[in-house]
Amino acid sequence: MTDLDPWRPLREQARVWAAELRRHALRAERDPDAVRLLAGLELPRRLATLCIPAEFNPSPLTVDGRHYDLTRAADQVVLFEEAAWGDLGLVLAAPGCLLSGAMVARLGDRAQQEWFYGRLTEHRPTWTFLAMTEPAHGSDGAGVETTLTSVADDAAGYRLSGTKTYIGNAARAAVGVVVARTGAGPLGVRSVLVDAAAPGFTTGHLPTVGLAGVLGTMTFDRVEIPCGRLLGSHLPATRRGMWGWVTAFNVLRAVVAAMGVGLARAAYDYVRENRPSLHGTERYRLEAIAGRIESVRRLTHRAAAAVDRDPGEGMLASAAKAGAARLAEEVTTEALTFFGPGARLEHPLLDKWARDALGVEYMEGTSNIQRLNVAGALLRGGLASAGEPTATRGGGAP
Repeated sequence: MTDLDPWRPLREQARVWAAELRRHALRAERDPDAVRLLAGLELPRRLATLCIPAEFNPSPLTVDGRHYDLTRAADQVVLFEEAAWGDLGLVLAAPGCLLSGAMVARLGDRAQQEWFYGRLTEHRPTWTFLAMTEPAHGSDGAGVETTLTSVADDAAGYRLSGTKTYIGNAARAAVGVVVARTGAGPLGVRSVLVDAAAPGFTTGHLPTVGLAGVLGTMTFDRVEIPCGRLLGSHLPATRRGMWGWVTAFNVLRAVVAAMGVGLARAAYDYVRENRPSLHGTERYRLEAIAGRIESVRRLTHRAAAAVDRDPGEGMLASAAKAGAARLAEEVTTEALTFFGPGARLEHPLLDKWARDALGVEYMEGTSNIQRLNVAGALLRGGLASAGEPTATRGGGAP
């Protein structure tokens, strides 16, 4: 019999890896440094290289004879939904290049891609970062104040100065991408590859209610950057800067939406497993949660198909991300109500997920930003393209 779901092997295998990861979730929250020790588990070990383009990846993912291109959003949303079902915090703290790799794939030339992806495949495990958010401007690309200054007659090429905050894996990362300003206006916002071992590069830890040990700060004090590390120089001027991270974020928003769905699913399954006998309104409440999860899940897969067709088509990705952020927060909070007033103390894993869910709102743009993106797309006639049938290579929608 023909399997009409080409993502079934990936989904089932990822779920096995995620279940193993979950067993260590509370340990990692108590001691964030344990993430380094857990990098040898199957899922973190796989995540360390899975989002690397095939031409640079000696270990592509094959499950049941099927090859999965984990640079495609359609594959990523399947994998990361299951991974977040295991534990969102550990997934975000895993090695690999989900965020920075998306930037390098769009803005890097061949030499830059070889250097960046080579670091990940030659030195395992390797954590990376994408540093965009700043203390005074958040993720507003137009407000970037970190500077990349050209140095005449100097072998360094540029000097990087500024501060970034809310950076994933800041304290663990060895290499990554920094968004900085080289001049005035939108064309003056560029991205640059940075080695964390460079003099003048310092990091700090950010204490948070959820996602313990994931976020940090970065400071650049005249960090020397070789000329060859400035991304996008081989591209037309309009595609060297903001275009790169906008199109990368469209993909990443679909992936973050999948993470929100996975986290909501985890809370839903936790209630089903630990409250097998529900009565009256409780049963109907749980059924309603299942329907909400499936609704956002389907939107997320449509968003992934849309950005795979055109990385500039981000309306559905923004809608999915906003919906998933709300879903994750509401479902994890409501799940606690099935266990009475002592739920947070008696069910520490569920309590952790409810706190972790708060962070989904702030990943790749808040919901207000996503609503503005959707409104702008609709005003430009985006509703017509959003209604097109979903089509992806290798089969139908996930």
